[in-house]
Amino acid sequence: MNATLLQMTLLMVFGVAWGLLKPGGLDAAQTRRVLTSVVYYLLLPALIIQVLWAADIGSQSLQYTFLGIASIAFCLLCMWAIGTLCRIPRRQLGTLLLTVFPNVTYLGLPVLEQTFGDWARSVAIQMDLFAASPFLYTVGLMLARHYGDEDNTPHPPVLAYLNAPPFWAAAVAVALNLSGVHAAVWLSDLLQTLSLAVVPLMVFSLGLALNWQAMRWRNLPYAVPVIVIKMLLMPWVAFTLSAGLSLDNLHKAAAIINLAMPSMIFGVVFCDRYRLDSGLYAMTVTLTTVLSLLTLPFWYEQIGQWLPL
Repeated sequence: MNATLLQMTLLMVFGVAWGLLKPGGLDAAQTRRVLTSVVYYLLLPALIIQVLWAADIGSQSLQYTFLGIASIAFCLLCMWAIGTLCRIPRRQLGTLLLTVFPNVTYLGLPVLEQTFGDWARSVAIQMDLFAASPFLYTVGLMLARHYGDEDNTPHPPVLAYLNAPPFWAAAVAVALNLSGVHAAVWLSDLLQTLSLAVVPLMVFSLGLALNWQAMRWRNLPYAVPVIVIKMLLMPWVAFTLSAGLSLDNLHKAAAIINLAMPSMIFGVVFCDRYRLDSGLYAMTVTLTTVLSLLTLPFWYEQIGQWLPL
């Protein structure tokens, strides 16, 4: 785990350095926009098709869905309770609720793949596409609308957010998987070639996205419950819930570590759109990402003791 995080850290540092140095006159925002678009529209769908086409899809997929949604939902309730008791303003509370959603793909996928092996990519992808992302684009979106400020811009229906390349790729892959169709050698090689670029570009883009200018002392009290709930409580909840699942120890461990990831980056889009506190969100993403370099090895060691790997 430590060697894996060292690699991930260096890739993120390269992204941070790019934002500071601006090679070729390209700043972090421009570079990240291009890279994430390539990953989102081409490379990630290729990886999803490659992995889910050959994955064991069945009861364990439902267990990933249950584990992901139940863990996130419980922590959302905890964050809402803390915010209500502490009388956190609406904009900030809505922002903090979005920070509960973990970065199960852009950081979770590379960490799981490097730590457990190629088979763990299926865990990360299924937990994202069957749990975290649908939950974010439905419940998370409704929370953002409720706590944010509505404007006169027409909003697309909630389910419109599920009309995206990763979900289409997942639908195609699952259909091919369940129908028993086998991929041609040339197609498998093409998907493999495209997939190889996903991990480094994801982590590099994450480094580009870290916003150090968003760090504000006045926001630190708001960040404390995020750190406690996101980095400490959620992995513990996931471990507790996993006791009732029929997954083997390795798959349980991979799923728990995936839910121990820091806050996902995409939530800032909802913050911008619904006029929540984007600066606070950027700060919590940066803080939890940096702290995950300490908490992920801790949880990996604990899980190794609880679930002999």
